[in-house]
Amino acid sequence: MSSSRSRRQVRLSRALGIPLTPKAVRYFERRAYGPGEHGRARRRTESDYAVRLKEKQRLRAQYGIREAQLQRVFQEARREKGLTGESLVELLEMRLDALVLRSGFARTIAQARQVVVHRHILVDGKTVDRPSFRVRPGQTIQVRPRSQVMTPFQIAAAGTHRDVLPPVPDYLRVELEKLSATLVRRPKRDEVPVTCDVQMVVEYYSR
Repeated sequence: MSSSRSRRQVRLSRALGIPLTPKAVRYFERRAYGPGEHGRARRRTESDYAVRLKEKQRLRAQYGIREAQLQRVFQEARREKGLTGESLVELLEMRLDALVLRSGFARTIAQARQVVVHRHILVDGKTVDRPSFRVRPGQTIQVRPRSQVMTPFQIAAAGTHRDVLPPVPDYLRVELEKLSATLVRRPKRDEVPVTCDVQMVVEYYSR
């Protein structure tokens, strides 16, 4: 099951042009072009709609969320002051599963979502099993003490995932050996390590 999921992620990474998992990174390093005899051929020019659709799909894939979830957050971002695209990414980044990943407690967004669903994560000392839970500035996320002795979390506490993850952003204060992290403040778009032209996403939903 995990092998087929991994292959799907690699195929999706090729389609979107960004590596979504550490395994996909290795595939991109080996072969940056698509599979098949026409993989090296120049691709035809994409329509404006296709370009905007791809940017939206890129954002969705990096957070591992469904279309309906992304649409809901977009509508929330539209109601905020400031640029809608920037607000969209900032709100997505405050999801619990995203912060579990950024903190280094998991290796991929899928793994981060799984540890949340399996009730391994506490927010301010209370178990939260919803990956979409919105963490507020000042709140602390932590691996449940009983779970910290499990091998995956021992690996995480040793800093093993840091070799495949971006540096810890400034909006997070992480104590990795304690498997604890605090959201210090709301993220800013230019600090969030996702690849996406957010204006294209706004244009896609505003069409």
